[in-house]
Amino acid sequence: MRILVVEDDPLISNALENSLKSSAYAVDCVSDGNQALYAPKDISYDCILLDLGLPGIDGVQLLKTWRSESIFTPVIIITARDGLDDRIQGLDVGADDYVVKPFDLTELLARIRAVTRRSANSNDVVSFTNGTLTLDPVTHEVMVKDEAGVLSHCPLTSREYSLLEALLRRPGAVLSRETLEDKIYAFGEEVESNAIEFIIHNLRKKVGSANIKNVRGVGWKVIKGN
Repeated sequence: MRILVVEDDPLISNALENSLKSSAYAVDCVSDGNQALYAPKDISYDCILLDLGLPGIDGVQLLKTWRSESIFTPVIIITARDGLDDRIQGLDVGADDYVVKPFDLTELLARIRAVTRRSANSNDVVSFTNGTLTLDPVTHEVMVKDEAGVLSHCPLTSREYSLLEALLRRPGAVLSRETLEDKIYAFGEEVESNAIEFIIHNLRKKVGSANIKNVRGVGWKVIKGN
């Protein structure tokens, strides 16, 4: 998954970026509201972490603008503003969750998983499993069910996890190389021309080649479960 962090404090921004990357997320960071305004229009993020006290356009106005333009990416507000009125305002203008600084990174990761699951389910998308492959977002393992119904557990690298999650969020849909790159690489990261093929090759060795299908000239998919 790809996450946008909108935070002007470099210490918090760097801590979030490092923690999220170690948890298999691709992360883009911006430090002011003017930079953030167009980011979710250009890139389809899975979640946005939004500070309220930003230079340029403040977080509340940013969120109002995004929602008015039908950008419904899940947004978690992260802010030092802990008053009840601030929380109510943030939720009323369209935030999916509200976290007060200082916060525990483990809890924040759980909240990210929760809001992205709700977003997937609200669009009738099967998330994290197709019946044969099931991802564990905490352990970063995939459980593979064979024809006899026996489960095996396989650990995944961060890139493998991110790519397989992108496929399992839309079972049956064919995702192109460009779509997969957008989901697992942050802005500015150098992507080798065969990087996606290399990750899929390693994934197939772990989960079985039949479980990740190549549609020649289009992309890759996992089969939609019953």
